[in-house]
Amino acid sequence: MTDAIMNTYGRMDVVFDRGEGAWLIDEQGTRYLDALAGIAVCGLGHANPAIAATIAAQASRLIHTSNLYRISSQEALADKLVEISGMDNVFVANSGAEANECAIKISRLYGRQKGISDPTIIVTDASFHGRTLATLTASGSRKVHAGFEPLVNGFVRAPFDNIEAIKKIASNSKNIVAIMVEPIQGEGGIRVPDQNYLKELRSICDANDWFLVLDEVQTGNARTGKYFAYQHTDILPDVVTTAKGLGNGIPIGVCLARGKASSVFKPGNHGSTFGGNPFACSVALSVIEQIETLNIAERAAELGERMLNQFSERLSGLNCVKDIRGKGLMIGIELDAPCGEMTAKALEKGLLINVTSDQVIRLLPPLTITDDEANQIVDIICSLIEST
Repeated sequence: MTDAIMNTYGRMDVVFDRGEGAWLIDEQGTRYLDALAGIAVCGLGHANPAIAATIAAQASRLIHTSNLYRISSQEALADKLVEISGMDNVFVANSGAEANECAIKISRLYGRQKGISDPTIIVTDASFHGRTLATLTASGSRKVHAGFEPLVNGFVRAPFDNIEAIKKIASNSKNIVAIMVEPIQGEGGIRVPDQNYLKELRSICDANDWFLVLDEVQTGNARTGKYFAYQHTDILPDVVTTAKGLGNGIPIGVCLARGKASSVFKPGNHGSTFGGNPFACSVALSVIEQIETLNIAERAAELGERMLNQFSERLSGLNCVKDIRGKGLMIGIELDAPCGEMTAKALEKGLLINVTSDQVIRLLPPLTITDDEANQIVDIICSLIEST
């Protein structure tokens, strides 16, 4: 290890040398089944041949020009995302945090344009939206906030999956401009809200002339069994963000807007040097093509349901298991006590996972895993929990 890297991560003592689909191989040649996919990033697996071919071809042709000029692959990506999402236009950034910053700026500027001097966004407990000052403030985690005060003004917090709390804020606050929420909380412990939650939020936003902003950085790109998680309902947000799985490892994030939200920005209101360059956009287009051609969303829905059922059958009688939940290949197993040690124990068994919200085993495998690989994940996790 080197001291030249800032001490910001509690890294595990393993170095991966290469990847093959759902597997990572370390420098000694030991193979690990990846049930985390770089935290929901490598949805199409490691060293995906189609993505690798796109990367090589585009890198040898053109990587960057800047947004001073038109970029054909950025335009094609925007057209494709608009078609998939039902939104009107797209801003292309480099990460989920940047996409969420864009969404926050759209909401604030909208409020200012309406004459609201202190535009405020409702956010939720246990949420995670990024680590910039604005997005960490929006996040509902004291751990994320600690030491970075004073935080950014303009946010009010409500419990997740609690419509009555939102209604109370609506009746008492006249400066609200938007609600920003994850359709399923990832870092917060794979918390899946009531099936009517997004519909009710949509109704509240419509009644109050607020924007509904959905953070799909983790849930987007077929992770939950639809391209976007909100597509499990019949609503459309005003703003939606995604990143992670869109580039399969190449940094990219997007903020999509619809209706009034799509016309808030004017030239000079927002921008990015690297965002939307030919390289990242070409890769994203290739990712979307694979998701559609291989019916990845349908596969994630089917396999995720099967894995949830297998976990329920194996673990339902154990007192240490509080809940098993998820949607598609976004699965959480909540235990009755902190279980951070499970990450190291799984590593010893050749499986890569992580623990979030202290006591939730989080599984975000590549969406291309085979039935046999899915069975291996279930078997190893269940054996670890059964032995606690």
